[in-house]
Amino acid sequence: MHDQGRSDFLRNVTVSRETLAKLDNYATMLEGWQRKINLVGPKTIAELWVRHFWDSAQLYPHVAGARRLADLGSGAGFPGLVLAVMGMPDVHLVDSDQRKGIFLREVSRETSAPVTVHTGRAEQIAPIMADVVTARAFAPLVELLPMAYRHIKPDGRFVLLKGEGWASEVEAARRAGWVFHVKHLPSQTAPEAAILILSDLKPPQA
Repeated sequence: MHDQGRSDFLRNVTVSRETLAKLDNYATMLEGWQRKINLVGPKTIAELWVRHFWDSAQLYPHVAGARRLADLGSGAGFPGLVLAVMGMPDVHLVDSDQRKGIFLREVSRETSAPVTVHTGRAEQIAPIMADVVTARAFAPLVELLPMAYRHIKPDGRFVLLKGEGWASEVEAARRAGWVFHVKHLPSQTAPEAAILILSDLKPPQA
C-alpha cells in the first residue's frame, strides 16, 4: 500500500539511499500500528508518502542549520520525526497520547533517528529551549503561540504547516496582541495550504 505516492516523493525530495530505507521502514511500521491505534486519518494512509512524508519533508530547507527542534503535537511523527530521519540533529517530539509516544520511540529506535519523546501536554512539560518549533494541524495560531513560546529560544523561529485559513489565523493572533514577522510560502503538497515562518516574536503586553 505504501508505494502509492512514493515515486512522487522521490521526484520532489532528495534523500540518500540510507534515508529512503529508513522512511520505508517508518512507512511499514506506521501501516502495521495503524491497524491497532489511530495514528493518522484512515483515508490518508494510502497517501502516506505525499500527504505525510513529503508534506513534512518540505520543511527541511527551512529548519536546516538549527541545533535543536521541538515539534508540538507530533502525533505519528509529522513533521518532526520525518525531519529527524532526514538529518535534523536534536529533535524533541511532544504529544500527550501515551500510545503515540510508544510508537514514536519504536520508530526512532528502528531508524536511529535522534529524537527525544515527551509524553505530555505542550503547556505543561519543561521548556525545551529550541532554535525552531514546528507543528502541523495542532491548534489555531492564537492557541498555539502561548504553548509554543515557552519552548523557543529568544532568537528562535516557528516553522508551521497551516491549512487554507492561515491568513485569518495570523490576523487573529495579531488581534490578540502577538507581535511577529511572518513569511508565508505555498505548500508543495496542498495548493490552498501554506508554510508559515514566524520570527521576532513578542507576546502580548500584560
